[in-house]
Parts: sequence; structure tokens; C-alpha cells
Amino acid sequence: MRKSLLSACFLMLSIFALAQNRPGEPEMADALRANGKIYVVVAVILTIFAGIILYLVRLDRKISKLEKQS
Repeated sequence: MRKSLLSACFLMLSIFALAQNRPGEPEMADALRANGKIYVVVAVILTIFAGIILYLVRLDRKISKLEKQS
């Protein structure tokens, strides 16, 4: 358990190291904001998040209903 947790931490650290900016290149959010596409990205993310939340709520209700039956 500890080894897998430690491995996951090191993996996250390596991902953060790769996410560093290169000098002279614009950041992705700045480029999207300049083009006005950042709102599309935010809308898609919110739609996906809302879908996941609705799915989990429905699943919880179904599980609760099955638990009451048995």
C-alpha cells in the first residue's frame, strides 16, 4: 500500500515538472482567452461535471432503493 502511494506521489511530481512553461511560448489559457475560446472549454468542463454529478445522484438513489427492498 505504501509503495503504491509513494509511486503515485512520484508520478504526480513528474507530471508537474513536465508542465513547466517554455520561454517565449504563450500559455494555453492565455491563448484560449485571447481567442475567446476559454468559455467553450469552461462550458464543456461544467457540462461533463454536471453529468457526472447527476449520474452519481441517480446511482445513489437506485442503490438506496435496492437496499430498502432487501
